[in-house]
Amino acid sequence: MFGRGATLGRRLASTAAASGAAAATAYGAWPMQRSGEQRPARCDTDPAVLGASLVGGLVAGGVGGWLLGKSKADAVEAKYQKYWPRKIMMVFGAPGAGKGTQGVKIVDELDIPQLSTGDMLREAVAAGTEIGKKAKEVMAAGQLVSDEIVIGIIADRIKEEDCKSGFILDGFPRTLPQAKALDEMLAKSGESVSLVMAFDVDQAVLEDRVCGRWMDKASGRSYHVKYAPPKSMKLGPDGKPVPSTMKDDITGNALYQRPDDTAEALKKRLDGYNKQTVPILDHYKPGGVVKQIDGGRNIHEVWAEVQTKLSTGN
Repeated sequence: MFGRGATLGRRLASTAAASGAAAATAYGAWPMQRSGEQRPARCDTDPAVLGASLVGGLVAGGVGGWLLGKSKADAVEAKYQKYWPRKIMMVFGAPGAGKGTQGVKIVDELDIPQLSTGDMLREAVAAGTEIGKKAKEVMAAGQLVSDEIVIGIIADRIKEEDCKSGFILDGFPRTLPQAKALDEMLAKSGESVSLVMAFDVDQAVLEDRVCGRWMDKASGRSYHVKYAPPKSMKLGPDGKPVPSTMKDDITGNALYQRPDDTAEALKKRLDGYNKQTVPILDHYKPGGVVKQIDGGRNIHEVWAEVQTKLSTGN
């Protein structure tokens, strides 16, 4: 009798595994409603597959293992439902508006990559892709890489696995023609920009933030003499930080201030932002995808608003 029970258990486990594999295959092949795009396989969150996994888990692995797996699956499913469809995002803001700080949090929250045009360009050249070869020739001739080449590099990059749930464009578009070229590229696969977050901060606050900012070159970690000073900071008789004491909390490396983190440079950068970036926001506003964020508050309050607008789009 014991032998029959063990045999039955093995058969149930085998059946459950087979059913799970079949369901996973079917689920991964379901087409999405958007043309030219396949729904990413999320077998661990599909009800049919979870049912098959339950049978196999109870018979072969025990209830405890299944509950742990289900908890993880439920968490993935919750995030999937909360933020679907694929996020194609941009984050804008004047220098010091907090887009860098909040951008890192958005990446962690959505589990999607933040794509820097500079990084993508270097990767394409190193990989020797067709578009990468074109970029290499242009750069070797001492010329600027054209918008067409940059768009081609983005088109290749967003097809990779880590972009299945979405991506954030960093540093692109910078001009209205670039935004329109990006729209044309996305339209070929039936997609469009789904969310543009614009951080609004008063100019006086921006100057305070920018002029007090210090950076760690290797990691990109930022500090502020007033709001987030490094532990090593010491002030001189004039009340200003002693440069030699400005060191990274983790590595101890010397921090630095960007040459353009000055009041004079900020005015020029703001002028450029207003002339080039604001028209991009105006371009996307009719589609209802631009969400204004009050970036003048503390980090936690800003993040709370960002989270709300990530999930609801309001």
